[in-house]
Amino acid sequence: MIRNALCLKGLVALLTIAAWQPAGAASFDCSKAEAADEKAICADRQLNDEDVEMAVLYTQLKPLLGMGARGDMEDEQAAWLKRRAACGADRACLSNAYQERIQQLRGGFEALAKRGPS
Repeated sequence: MIRNALCLKGLVALLTIAAWQPAGAASFDCSKAEAADEKAICADRQLNDEDVEMAVLYTQLKPLLGMGARGDMEDEQAAWLKRRAACGADRACLSNAYQERIQQLRGGFEALAKRGPS
């Protein structure tokens, strides 16, 4: 229980630090954004914040998984990026895509917490 609380506090600290980064999304360089979805994310603070949260969750969860699960997660991320790209500049679509992915990644942390130490 205490370990989970410390992990959660650490995650909140990382998210707070990420939110103070200069303009630009966490998962890609906004100065190189060419696709409509990337341009929309870079131009909208809320979408940018959602991108930061998703990227931090993904980056933190990935090394906690075994090789097979990590590969599955990478495949899921690649498929999700294609779905995000299909949104184009549609802000509502992009936000919904981020919220779905953030929930999936949080679910990964919850599954690890329920499983407990290996």
